[in-house]
Amino acid sequence: MRSPPPPAPQQHQQSAAYGGMYSSQPGQGGGSGGGSFAPNFGGFMNDQTAQMGFQIGKSAVMAGQEYVDQSLNRYVSIPALKHYFNVSNTYVLSKLALVLFPWRHKPWSRQQRLSPDGREGFLAPRDDLNSPDMYIPVMAFVTYILLSTLLAGLRGAFHPELLGLTATTAFAVVIFEILGLKLGCYLLSISNESQLLDLVAYSGYKFVGIIVTLVVSEILNRGTGTGGWVGWTIFTYTFLANAFFLLRSLKYVLLPEPSSDSVRSATHTVARSQRNRRTQFLFLYSYIVQFVFMWVLSRQDSISAVGVRGKVKGG
Repeated sequence: MRSPPPPAPQQHQQSAAYGGMYSSQPGQGGGSGGGSFAPNFGGFMNDQTAQMGFQIGKSAVMAGQEYVDQSLNRYVSIPALKHYFNVSNTYVLSKLALVLFPWRHKPWSRQQRLSPDGREGFLAPRDDLNSPDMYIPVMAFVTYILLSTLLAGLRGAFHPELLGLTATTAFAVVIFEILGLKLGCYLLSISNESQLLDLVAYSGYKFVGIIVTLVVSEILNRGTGTGGWVGWTIFTYTFLANAFFLLRSLKYVLLPEPSSDSVRSATHTVARSQRNRRTQFLFLYSYIVQFVFMWVLSRQDSISAVGVRGKVKGG
């Protein structure tokens, strides 16, 4: 007796069916190349239901984006915020040089222009070196956090908690500084449409001097940090440069000058009675407050590293 033959006809029919399906695709696509494979997913992409679904999804995404923009505009004006990021490579390099070497720069007043609706406004940072921006402060803020943890790692004192401690301290300093400035402006009756964003921008320039202090001190002190007379010398220079820069720049924010003679005559008495207090507040912020904050931030990497090591040993 012979064993029954394998079910070859069934497999042959199945493969033939598959082959017929694949071989018929080029004809459906209208192509002339033999053996090309271009599936159309059963006409799914051409289905009206699918197109309707894509249209609904697109509308949902646009509605969500519009909702986010409206929510953000309640707290921060997006067009005004874009103004502070309108920078160029030339502006960034010139601004960094101005922050570190502000001694002989003139003039310090910002340039104005007329908007299409006839309102006066300031030029964008890329067109005016004296205009505050947020690109340099944001980049310097992030660089400071990463650089502090990097230097701690090079000294063998890195710990994951160090990154959070450094970022928290930097955030706290900036927020506390802005709140203090706003309180001082409120008590001294200083008002400006773009005052808050200007103050946020100016408060971030200190990180440029702190980064220079950390890097140069680390190189000259051969990895021992910002201590010693070398570290104090570099810190003193960057602090004085930042204080002089703020003193000259914030003069036009904290001591605004009226743009017309009528307004000048109406506010002359108020400006004269409060000018001394505003000048004292400007000096206090530019020198005393900045010294404390820059000292804390420039030594934050060493303080945090010691605290983390103590916590790890105690645990």
